[in-house]
Amino acid sequence: MDHPDPQSDARADLVSALEVIEDQPLHTRAAAYEALNESLARQLDSGPTVARA
Repeated sequence: MDHPDPQSDARADLVSALEVIEDQPLHTRAAAYEALNESLARQLDSGPTVARA
């Protein structure tokens, strides 16, 4: 049985979100990009950390 690749799914979700933003009127894109940026930053901040030597 094939298991979906979580990174591939995340990438597809990001591309879909960007396509939705690009289809919006110019004056609303900045707020949409800001919201996406905040969401991605929260995901990065909550992810596992890698110890550096």
